[in-house]
Amino acid sequence: MINKIKQSPGASFIAVGLVYVAAGVLGVAVYRALELPWWLALLVADLAATAFTFVFSLIFNNASVYDPYWSVQPPVILAAFAFGRELNALGVALIVAVFFWGIRLTANWGYTFGDLTHQDWRYTMLKEKTGAVYPVINFVGIHTVPTLVVWGCVLPAVYALINGTELTWGGALFICLSMCGACIQGVADVQMHSFRKKKTGGFIRVGLWKHSRHPNYLGEILMWWGVALSVVWAEPGVWYLAAGAVANTVLFFAVSIPMADRRQSRKPGFAEYKKQTRMLLPVKKF
Repeated sequence: MINKIKQSPGASFIAVGLVYVAAGVLGVAVYRALELPWWLALLVADLAATAFTFVFSLIFNNASVYDPYWSVQPPVILAAFAFGRELNALGVALIVAVFFWGIRLTANWGYTFGDLTHQDWRYTMLKEKTGAVYPVINFVGIHTVPTLVVWGCVLPAVYALINGTELTWGGALFICLSMCGACIQGVADVQMHSFRKKKTGGFIRVGLWKHSRHPNYLGEILMWWGVALSVVWAEPGVWYLAAGAVANTVLFFAVSIPMADRRQSRKPGFAEYKKQTRMLLPVKKF
């Protein structure tokens, strides 16, 4: 039965969708059952939903069941906190930015989703390298750490909704930065899809990818710095809420970018490509 679901694109998609609906219901139930500060209750609920998703990654023997969690988690959280609440300009702006980012990124996942027989190459590589300890790596590294990072990223927006933080001119600029980041990601993804369809191999050197090896990662980093700073600009005393954006940036520089570059380095000419194309920002050295 499991294998039949995994081999069917439609059944796989429905299965993942049902997992996320159930995980969302579980998360809301856990949050409501806890008598804790909102940020801590949200953390526990988020981890409970992640653990639920992890169980199904084991059932399907595919850690990519978790892939949509990154983009689904923030919109669901903001929708839950916005429900029945009177929103001001910053609250609306944050919801628009996060939903725009989340819907686009989830749609990109859906576009590239085949079925549950396919797993992200990074997870497969980790499984091959770690062997018997892979289940621990899977739960901690693939599931829990990203959940903690995105939980930290969305905290400023939740704080703003709860406390009615006002929109400032600086905050408006940072919301625009978030939207620009999401747009950069979208353009980069479309360009990459077009490149892969041509099956020319080598390195993509068109559009945004001509100037940056990882424009999609750049967009993700800008997205969450914009969210954090739009709130911190209005209330400097909550500067610590930028910790999620910091953690997100560290995750890309310490894990995602090195892994992607190591994979690309297997191709002939990578050293020259790396020399000619900046990592993130298309800024020439002086």
